[in-house]
Amino acid sequence: MDLAPRLIDTATPRAPEAVALVLHGGADRPDMPGVSPTQLSVLRMVPTAKALARAGGRRLAVLRLLNTRRGWDTHTTPVDDVRWALGQVQERYGDLPVGLVGHSLGGRAALLAGALDPVRSVVALNPWVYPDDGVPLPGRRVLVVHGTADRIAPIGRAERVVERLRRAGTDIALERVEGGKHAMLRQARAFDGRAAAFTAETLLQRAGRR
Repeated sequence: MDLAPRLIDTATPRAPEAVALVLHGGADRPDMPGVSPTQLSVLRMVPTAKALARAGGRRLAVLRLLNTRRGWDTHTTPVDDVRWALGQVQERYGDLPVGLVGHSLGGRAALLAGALDPVRSVVALNPWVYPDDGVPLPGRRVLVVHGTADRIAPIGRAERVVERLRRAGTDIALERVEGGKHAMLRQARAFDGRAAAFTAETLLQRAGRR
């Protein structure tokens, strides 16, 4: 099987001021390593991408990244896919500021790829992380939104990551969604709306100043 990352357009304004890159989650499937546009973890990010497009109006381009493989493969990780996608974004739009918005393993990828240029903001939704994950992100604004009832990616891990990155000088905040579970279905508006508002605010205010 020829596996390769892909970008799917959600919003492509004629002259955007910034770009939002949406990153999906999804566990390993040894019997089906490739990423399908119809897998649930990918489809869950469609309303997130649409919320970003509404918040950004005609000023924000929104693209969804489909990873090379499901889960976190040791040879080609989601961070490698983000690096590829940023190269594609630069070819298409030039040196516009980019915001990463990821869920679950996509949230982990966003935190680990946040130091790459031209990333300027990161939103991690129910990120599946290890307590020592993430790198200091000076000059970026970072938001973690986590459900308190998430049993797949326990919020305690995210809290430790946030506190460690804050001590390292990262402008990072954690917002809790009471009763929110990993799939972000019941409180979808809380997760998607906060991700969209934060991304539009941070990217477009920065673009306006520039």
